[in-house]
Amino acid sequence: MGLGRKLLGGPDGHADDGSGGLIRRARLYEFFSAVGFGGFRRRVFDGLVALAGAQPGDEVLDIGCGTGYFSRRAARAVLPGGRVVGIDPSPPVIDYARRVAPLHCTFRLAGAEALPLHDASIDLVISSLAVHHIPPELRATALREAFRVLRPGGRLFIADFRPPRSRIANRLVGMLSGHAMQHNPIHELAGLISGAGFEITGSGDRRPLLHYVHATRP
Repeated sequence: MGLGRKLLGGPDGHADDGSGGLIRRARLYEFFSAVGFGGFRRRVFDGLVALAGAQPGDEVLDIGCGTGYFSRRAARAVLPGGRVVGIDPSPPVIDYARRVAPLHCTFRLAGAEALPLHDASIDLVISSLAVHHIPPELRATALREAFRVLRPGGRLFIADFRPPRSRIANRLVGMLSGHAMQHNPIHELAGLISGAGFEITGSGDRRPLLHYVHATRP
């Protein structure tokens, strides 16, 4: 049984819509995520928080928050006065995130394509390793929703998996984590973000295998 199948907790270990499906085994995901970053998970995600530009007092939304690790790291950066809301469509990971969350970090069960937030209510939208879990036909809608909830001048920061260029390494990713990560169309991310109305302000790669895009709402 592959790692992807174990984490998803379903009979097939993958979604049939080209996405990564829902993570259903929260504790197992936390374990393999920590191992997968080789002991540098905190350093990697604190670096992403810094790149995202989270500041004290910010109202932050984490789309596809999973078990809430990125949310919790961002929550440290927005004190005093700020707060983080994480959303994910998987009940088991939201339950886990709520159990370990600090007081100024809350979690809601929702999909990225229908955010349960008011227009122009957020300063910063973040997302890590989540876009490839959104069904392809809903990704453009999800980014338009991110645009809707951001205040004018608000920032968007998305980091997702960058498939390795090596054929052998790419096949290994497919065996362990499934088709969605192996063939993640990360090159389409900037176009989707621009198409939602954002102005892209930066992009780049981060170790171990991440690509990020930073944008603002005009």
